[in-house]
Amino acid sequence: MATKKSICMYFQVHQPTRLRLYRFFDIGKDSHYYDDFANRTILRRIAQKCYLPMNALLLDLVKKGKGKFKVAFSISGSALEQFERYAPEVIDSFRRLAETGRVEFLSETYYHSLASLVSPQEFRHQVQKHRDAMSRLFGVTPTAFRNTELIYCNGIGELVHELGYKTMLTEGARHIMGWRSPNYVYSCETCPELKLLLRNYTLSDDIAFRFSDRSWEMWPLTADKYLARLKESSKNDDIVNVFMDYETFGEHQSEASGIFDFMKFMTDAVISDGTFEFVTPTEAAARHDAVSSLDVPDPISWADEEKDLTAWLGNELQQEAYNKIYGLAEKLAIVNKPVLWEDFGHLQESDHFYYMCTKFFSDGEVHKYFNPYDTPYEAFINYMNVLSDFMIRVDDAITTKNE
Repeated sequence: MATKKSICMYFQVHQPTRLRLYRFFDIGKDSHYYDDFANRTILRRIAQKCYLPMNALLLDLVKKGKGKFKVAFSISGSALEQFERYAPEVIDSFRRLAETGRVEFLSETYYHSLASLVSPQEFRHQVQKHRDAMSRLFGVTPTAFRNTELIYCNGIGELVHELGYKTMLTEGARHIMGWRSPNYVYSCETCPELKLLLRNYTLSDDIAFRFSDRSWEMWPLTADKYLARLKESSKNDDIVNVFMDYETFGEHQSEASGIFDFMKFMTDAVISDGTFEFVTPTEAAARHDAVSSLDVPDPISWADEEKDLTAWLGNELQQEAYNKIYGLAEKLAIVNKPVLWEDFGHLQESDHFYYMCTKFFSDGEVHKYFNPYDTPYEAFINYMNVLSDFMIRVDDAITTKNE
């Protein structure tokens, strides 16, 4: 057992491929579905506010830390495509981080999709496509896995292990953990060779959501206060996993809130204090034995209070859209046209279903912040219009093939 406790920091990087306003009268006439202007504008803005300054800060911390500071990322294929198209300098800045050998890049579904819930074949295809992209762009072959929005259950764990991964990230969901602490390494109940790292959602959300909340009793959150919280949370435990959206830095929490300075000073405080040691997910799994297995029969995620799938599949609109898109997989396999597969991938992005969410109680504000549509119904209609056109194209391709 390691003498020092471990702290594992992981950031999710994702940008959806937003759909343009697609009217009923466009169906069958215009098959360009994406809002290129919004995608470019938003991506460029977030690159300037978050990705570029934060990557520069992390590179500086890695160099200054002389091997003591480490972090992990997963970057969706949808985000990578937009970086290559609109902000290639972001790819370069991630490449510089990769070259340090202190930053781990994780595997995931290429399209940030929900494929793991319904189509093992599509899931495997997307994981391989993402693996290929990481190798091409950064020269790395990921050894740890995080599924879209940390979605996990026993069956998904088995699938991930079959694909060659020994480490997977997920949520320390209260209804699964019960009295147990998320601050240990666990294993998959039905596949003990797969180790699980569980997000400590309290300590993660301190930074991701509460950092600039002036009504929070811990505001302003300083490096020393956070270090004290880390120690308090993990008195007799092995590891603290702090996982969040990378856009927390500079986008969700503005630079003016002091979030960049906090990251810098917090890292310094952790290293100089010596209680914790920064590790990557693969290192964490190698260093710590699993204390027990975790039985997760039904899928969990890191979203909302419920930590389940209701953010994407909680209502009939979402379920209809979801069933329609995945119902096309067999037809697409018959046609096998790259341009159709690409649209099929982008139409699977979980964000499209998230926009249709009708949860306006515990997490309504969070959903509203991320939603370009005025109502869930508008999101549904727009998506289904696009899907109607896509289905016509798939059927036409099958007809042409059979002629």
